[in-house]
Amino acid sequence: MTRKINNSYALGQSNAPTTGGDMLKTRTDGTLVWEEVDGTDYLPIIYYGDRGLWGGGVSSNVIDYVTISSTGDATDFGDLTAARHSLAACSNGRTGVWGGGNGNSDIIDYITISTTGNATDFGNLTVGRLDLSSCSDGTKGLWGGGETSSRQNVIDYITISTTGNAADFGDLSAVRSHLAACSDGTKGVFGGGHDESSYVNIIEYVTVSSTGDATDFGDFTVGRYNAGSCSDGTYGVWGGGTGASSEVTMDYITIASTGNATDFGDLTEARWTDASANGTRGVFGGGSVALDTIDYITIASTGDATDFGNLTAGRRTTGACSGD
Repeated sequence: MTRKINNSYALGQSNAPTTGGDMLKTRTDGTLVWEEVDGTDYLPIIYYGDRGLWGGGVSSNVIDYVTISSTGDATDFGDLTAARHSLAACSNGRTGVWGGGNGNSDIIDYITISTTGNATDFGNLTVGRLDLSSCSDGTKGLWGGGETSSRQNVIDYITISTTGNAADFGDLSAVRSHLAACSDGTKGVFGGGHDESSYVNIIEYVTVSSTGDATDFGDFTVGRYNAGSCSDGTYGVWGGGTGASSEVTMDYITIASTGNATDFGDLTEARWTDASANGTRGVFGGGSVALDTIDYITIASTGDATDFGNLTAGRRTTGACSGD
């Protein structure tokens, strides 16, 4: 089935077909979806893809990429507009965006994921900060938490298809940094992190298509910060980080419901890390002490991670996303 992307077919548009293909429609709940022209089956807007990317890291402006459905070492994609670490990334499946970073950066950069090359300025966050987290529903990109001279509870957002500055979305339930986020295309879920005194096991969520404060979801099996997170649209998985010890464990939740996380399995080694997914596999890349390790899992099946390959250079506190 083929979609018309440029000059997208809209309901009632004079040149829209009457059979075959997909049409861009707004559902009764306000969600923008692709539906069959002559039916009601819908295809949600995609916020991931088979190209997984990691950008930035300590003293680095490098963007690497892999093809998630295969295995092998990463390839150079291009560079961010400035070297920075402790940033966070998301995408709408076509455009990848990186926000924040050390030096209390408010920079948002973007790339076209299908085309290698250097990043371009997108706009600015409402609050410059590092150690924040990011997720997307395929339309909006959100950044939550982080720290400046103190930890933050702010959530801000952009419309990924349109460059410009971020706007206020709402707040997390408490200030924290070093957390990680993922989405099922409806809910954005923020997990773990570090508050003003210690690491936490908190999981909370927002409905990405609206604005407002976060709501309690449940708890991790262990408090952790600097984990990586990803989703296949059903399950959300967090792996690695630091808690009572350097964590090798992965936890998972069913994003559509609420409740506590369950053990998923283990990474190949304990480390800080960042993750992306293609709707089937999740890939965890990089880590503490400047590791270049990339692991992968099949998100629908619990179990330990498997070696995927290596980044072009070892580095930690990158931002990761995926698309095509």
